[in-house]
Amino acid sequence: MKQPLKHKIILTGAAMMAALFLGLNVNAARMDMVDVSNNNGYMSTAEYVSMRNEFGVKALTVKISEGTTFKDGYASSNIKNGQAAGLYVNGYHFAHYTTKAQAIAEADYAGQTAKAVGLPVGAVLATDVEAEQANLPKGINDANNRAFMNEIAKFGYRTDIYTSGSWANHKMTIKGKTGWIAAYPYVPAGKQWYSNNNAWQWSGSTHFRISSGDFDVSQLNNNYYTAGQSSTVKANDPGAVEQQNHQANRATGTIPNQTYTQNGLFCPNTTLNVRTGAGTGYPKIATYYPEESVVYNQVIVKADYVWARYLRYNGQFGYIALGENGGQSYGKRLVNQHTYYTIKYGDSLWTIARRYGTTVSHLARLNSMRTTSLILPGQRLVVS
Repeated sequence: MKQPLKHKIILTGAAMMAALFLGLNVNAARMDMVDVSNNNGYMSTAEYVSMRNEFGVKALTVKISEGTTFKDGYASSNIKNGQAAGLYVNGYHFAHYTTKAQAIAEADYAGQTAKAVGLPVGAVLATDVEAEQANLPKGINDANNRAFMNEIAKFGYRTDIYTSGSWANHKMTIKGKTGWIAAYPYVPAGKQWYSNNNAWQWSGSTHFRISSGDFDVSQLNNNYYTAGQSSTVKANDPGAVEQQNHQANRATGTIPNQTYTQNGLFCPNTTLNVRTGAGTGYPKIATYYPEESVVYNQVIVKADYVWARYLRYNGQFGYIALGENGGQSYGKRLVNQHTYYTIKYGDSLWTIARRYGTTVSHLARLNSMRTTSLILPGQRLVVS
């Protein structure tokens, strides 16, 4: 497996900007589709019109539900306002299933919820598979995904699987001409990733002019997410679309020596060393493998690599390379997503808080409980 190297050629200053710009005209990743959830808050029709006219967005995918208990409170307004802006509208369900029975139950819940919030028949209702399925064999994940999608079809929706590039054909089978795959290169312009799949989500930190916060954007490789509905979507400002697209493709490029707070989950797609500091010159203290994930709380951007800092079990910080600065990513970052932990014998809120670099009071707030509440083995907690 490829490891971070100590020496590599770095383009800096004007040379880097020129190299990035020259690569954008032909191979720039497009902002064809944006996905939204309750994390984005209320989104107005005007915001979706701006995305369409100035950024070239043509499709919208709305979070509908999660598990069998959570309904996204903004789904109905996102669907209605996205349609008013002329966008193709789809939905997704965040999956927690680990058995076929659970998959069918979650599909029934998602389908009923989608109907209730107005997701149009013929739209895509995808399953977002990136959580508890990490420790299951590929064959079981495949069977569970099939069960979910077969059940969803009964509601009149088309189906697809959303997952990370490191999980595709490793944790589950994603055939060509199917799948919505997430992989975030630090310079999106260049090789067009996952071009044989329905969609490639290439950024989780895109900013739109009149909307606040970070958004996930995807490039569509066919008409799967724009079929089954009528739409008059068309950007009316091609010049603005070209300019914003160039900016978005540059946004994740080289920014030397920057440190910022970011809470997220990193899933490596290769074997990586953990070091005592953000640099290859620091001692190696552990190893992470593709089957694992790490909850981090800080990102350090250097001239050669981008690093994540996380709190280790011994209370000391470890540092792992997220990818090359201006080059290859070593996995997928899930930012501002819920991370869950299943309680084991001997755990306490204090030990769990320490493991995830947070506080007991914060854990209690996340889980709507008191700091003195009893916790039991097998119980699942939201930890970030």
